[in-house]
Amino acid sequence: MDVPYDLTSYVRVLKMATTPTTEEFLQVSKIAGAGVLLIGLVGFLIGTIMVFLTSGGGL
Repeated sequence: MDVPYDLTSYVRVLKMATTPTTEEFLQVSKIAGAGVLLIGLVGFLIGTIMVFLTSGGGL
């Protein structure tokens, strides 16, 4: 592991990085939010199916 080389590559990446525009930030936020909601929905559906399977299917 070459520490000085690693640090120079990190600094180079940080110099190239820019702050996202408001439009880019909103787009990334919407996509991330949709992903969180999708994963939550899948978990909810799995939980609901498990409740019905373990309780014999009745309410």
